[in-house]
Amino acid sequence: MNWRSMTTALAVGCGSLLADAALATEGGAGLYVPGFHGPGAGIVPPPGFYFENDFYTYSGELSGGRRIQIGGAVLANVKVEVRADFLTGTWVTPAEIFGGSLAFGLSLPFGVPRVSAGAVIAAPRLGRVFAFSSRDATFNMGDPIATAIVGWHSGNFHWNVSGSVNIPSGTYQEGELSNMSFNRWIGDISGSMTWLNTDLGIDISGTAGFEFNGENPDTDYDSGNAFHLDVSISKYLTKELSIGLLGGYYDQLSGDSGAGNRIGPFKGRVAAVGGTVGYDFTVAGTPVTTRIKVLREVDVENRPEGTIGLFTVAFPLGVSAPPEPVRPVVAKY
Repeated sequence: MNWRSMTTALAVGCGSLLADAALATEGGAGLYVPGFHGPGAGIVPPPGFYFENDFYTYSGELSGGRRIQIGGAVLANVKVEVRADFLTGTWVTPAEIFGGSLAFGLSLPFGVPRVSAGAVIAAPRLGRVFAFSSRDATFNMGDPIATAIVGWHSGNFHWNVSGSVNIPSGTYQEGELSNMSFNRWIGDISGSMTWLNTDLGIDISGTAGFEFNGENPDTDYDSGNAFHLDVSISKYLTKELSIGLLGGYYDQLSGDSGAGNRIGPFKGRVAAVGGTVGYDFTVAGTPVTTRIKVLREVDVENRPEGTIGLFTVAFPLGVSAPPEPVRPVVAKY
């Protein structure tokens, strides 16, 4: 097993920790980010503590007079810009469940969602109705997201199951368009698998999951539940450098509801495709994994349509590497 590949896993093994501020249910916001579960998605690294930082950027718009509800307001001609950071700590315990490694993680998000609308159709909590435009951009904290993972290995195959919970933190700002907090309980259950051939330097990974959404008590908006799927294939060009292709799909299976819902079921769908580049290196004996992902949404319904960017840095804390790590074979020319 490639040590660097195991280190890479912490950047995706807790993939359901990352919250998205622009892609699902109320206000177009949910836990799932298309393409986030990329190379190494099925791998759980060795026991120890790990740190991961994800910088997330999103730029999209919902044009053509289509409506969306954000913070209790019904808006049209919406543009969304998000710059956010997610700090994640993961503990892979020595314990095993049914022969699989048990891990726990916690993610803390913060950032600036920038929302602008060409028209405000109805906004009782904003004190405006039928306004021509509105704009909001505020730096704020999001809800903590806790996860548990159990992972197994067998030869080139690695797989895991995980469960994540978005915990309302009280940081939600009622009546504001710009919020990192979902202000609702969200659960996500997913399963991931990776086929990693270190001789060929090829990684094929996939993740399928289901998201359960609760009600936002401040807006009385009850978001629907959804299925999501990620696939990726990547190749090590050298011992440190890899490139790959990504795809993500999200489909809301049950409609939105609730006393505060003014736009109906609003069932959404989004597909995204893109690429990724990863680079591994060592600092003072500590293996560090970096990865850039860029995806473009190509099939969108009832959601903003735009471009997703992710930059990840991940490394172990106090974990001893195997004495003779196996590395992918460099491509021969």
